Amino acid sequence: MVDLERWAHDTSAPSGSEARRDLGLRVGIPAAVWWVIVVGLGLLLAGPLAGLKERENAVNEWFVEQRTATLNTLTEIWGVMGTTETIIGICLVVSGVVWWRTGQWWYAAVPAIAVAVQAAVFMLAAVVVSAERPDVEQLDHAPPTSSFPSGHSGASIALYLSLALMAQRIERTWLRVIVTVVLFVLPLLVVYSRLYRGMHYPSDVVVGVLNGLVCVVIGWYWLRRRPRA
Repeated sequence: MVDLERWAHDTSAPSGSEARRDLGLRVGIPAAVWWVIVVGLGLLLAGPLAGLKERENAVNEWFVEQRTATLNTLTEIWGVMGTTETIIGICLVVSGVVWWRTGQWWYAAVPAIAVAVQAAVFMLAAVVVSAERPDVEQLDHAPPTSSFPSGHSGASIALYLSLALMAQRIERTWLRVIVTVVLFVLPLLVVYSRLYRGMHYPSDVVVGVLNGLVCVVIGWYWLRRRPRA
């Protein structure tokens, strides 16, 4: 279970050696292990489980049947919330504001670490697992990266859920609830848009979401906040 108060227990600044140590041990190593798992899942889906693509394509075709002019417009807008430019822009602005308000760069770095690790796992996994996109009409321009895993889904989960955890420090209850709900809904809209617009198989999105979730945990716990027993 996520410790929502972990960054309030110890607000002392880490030394340079402590930060580097924890980046290596608590970010680098877990990220490498997770990358191996993601690649393994991708190779499994491309090899022994390749037959699942036919069933997954049926899901993509169902989304095509649901298309309307209104949903086409809405999903285009929702999809923008998961693009690289949007994710990086929001991450930099929010991290900068948090650093300014708290004076704690190590806390402000949480969403940046989650997003960066997600991107690294996604891009390096896409290089190894060369997966084709669904055999349906695609409403967006397909980037040169592989369809597996979904980068938009992973990035939106990594950023917005990291911010949702940070939002639990908002003192006004009504504002905290509103911000949290919005931050939980945004990645769901991005995920839906990627399926609706024919850009990914369901398995691409599922693994992309898992990638984002794992990276949120890595980012949230990147720095040791309590002395070892």
